[in-house]
Amino acid sequence: MIKFEPLLKQTIWGGSKIIPFKHLDAQLENVGESWEISGVKDNETVVANGPFKGMSLNQLVREQKELLVGKENYQRFGDEFPLLIKFIDACQDLSIQVHPTDEIAHRQGKSRGKTEMWYALEPTPGAQLYNGLKQQITPEQYKEMVENDTITDALARYEVSEGDVFFIPAGRIHAIGAGCFVAEIQQTSDVTYRIYDFKRKDKNGNYRELHTQLASESIDYTVLDNYRAEYEHTRNEGVQVATCPYFTTAVYDLTEPMTLDYSELDSFVILIGVKGAGKLICEGEEMSFQMGDTVLLPATTKEVKVEGEVKFLETYV
Repeated sequence: MIKFEPLLKQTIWGGSKIIPFKHLDAQLENVGESWEISGVKDNETVVANGPFKGMSLNQLVREQKELLVGKENYQRFGDEFPLLIKFIDACQDLSIQVHPTDEIAHRQGKSRGKTEMWYALEPTPGAQLYNGLKQQITPEQYKEMVENDTITDALARYEVSEGDVFFIPAGRIHAIGAGCFVAEIQQTSDVTYRIYDFKRKDKNGNYRELHTQLASESIDYTVLDNYRAEYEHTRNEGVQVATCPYFTTAVYDLTEPMTLDYSELDSFVILIGVKGAGKLICEGEEMSFQMGDTVLLPATTKEVKVEGEVKFLETYV
């Protein structure tokens, strides 16, 4: 059971929820993101406990290979860890964005695209986000709407409640709104195309760069009726909330002990604490596990017992 030192990112739109949520003793303002588990180049998280303490995630993958990530995952991803886990706290609206698919990213000279999902933590009342198109538009109309500041008129907007899940496949336009606080699970990729930034200026008085053409090549113009993932809020059993070629995620809301069986799974597993507190017991080892914790279980893990009243996400590839 491996924990990592979080990478706290101060941003112009960051808020004040992450440090208390993670029970950290840090005097930082405007923390917009905590990168919990990351193998992104120059942004690698470092092991915080156990025999691998002080080792970066990518070093750990290189050393442990399929013992850490699983045989099929190691064949598929090599020495790069395939998932990036974050907490995001938005005090202001984030820019309207899109990510390319792997195929489009390769054509654009990038290593891979980005599919992701959000699980809503406790938001500020009235918090909203954008996810997907609510009306059919053409690539030409998209460019016109960016130019004349009306692109948000074409987007589906949702008021956010704790426990809401939004799946964001590559190609779907999206944006986190002010007051949102989410756990994010995504492909290991930092490819983001900014479509619209509400005409905001940075600290030097400049508009941030937009990626209008790259974004237009990446957008999936499909319109759906609903972009919120619907699931039953059930206690004391795993409820799957997202599945795709890049990750499968379930939510557990436990009020009694439960043993998670991974004996047939050829993958690492990540557990992300979103509420409450308890402990994990694995092969004689005990570890506290509470809101704000993120724990990596190597692919060799057969089972883990979870005790306490704790709500968490489970994700693997």
